[in-house]
Amino acid sequence: MKLIHSIRHYFERHGFDVSSRFADRLGMRATNVRLFFIYISFVTVGLSFGIYLTLAFLLKLKDMVYTKRSSVFDL
Repeated sequence: MKLIHSIRHYFERHGFDVSSRFADRLGMRATNVRLFFIYISFVTVGLSFGIYLTLAFLLKLKDMVYTKRSSVFDL
């Protein structure tokens, strides 16, 4: 049981924040975006989970490519 809680805590703490970032971009609440992904996953039998993971990967990749540097000497 402790293993399950530690895994859940890890994913909650180090998640990709896809829904939060997507909601900020759309100007919505993050809870509404999360509910949308939950409802769509029931309708499409888990297909939206793959879309969610793809968005998470793309956001992580974008963060790695487009990092803001404070000065020229941070290269």
